[in-house]
Amino acid sequence: MAPTLLDLAHWSTWAMSAVMKLPQMAAVLSALSARGVSVGSLLLELAGFLVFLRYQIYYSYPLQSYLEYPIIIAQDVILLLFILRFRGDMKRALYYAVTFGAGWYLLTLQKWIIDLAMNLCTFISAASKLAQLRYLWQTKDSGQVSALTWSMAAYTCASKLWAT
Repeated sequence: MAPTLLDLAHWSTWAMSAVMKLPQMAAVLSALSARGVSVGSLLLELAGFLVFLRYQIYYSYPLQSYLEYPIIIAQDVILLLFILRFRGDMKRALYYAVTFGAGWYLLTLQKWIIDLAMNLCTFISAASKLAQLRYLWQTKDSGQVSALTWSMAAYTCASKLWAT
């Protein structure tokens, strides 16, 4: 019974990750606005996911232990491009791409760098959520923030904690 529940947790996490950001993207696209969505929060989330993915690859973990991260990263990048487009700030896309590309490389220059970055991932993830909540508090406008996306993210976090 336990292996079946564990398999269910893994498969449901992968499935949820494959569509996690789609409600957020749909909300932004349908409104043609990124009102209420924090770029800083998204950048922190993207940084945390990239560090985690790089760590898993660096230490040759099995693909099934981090398969959902490339999918989520791709969705985050697309969402970031939508947000930058609707805010009229597409020039920053190149800056962010270069910064994240350099960070991807720099993480593995020394073993201690990737280890330290991985230790900070929980803090980065929490800071991302707090940044979004702070932005919502400041603007007093949830705009196109998707509760469904947040719910799916909470589920995937809980299932990963339980399955690990």
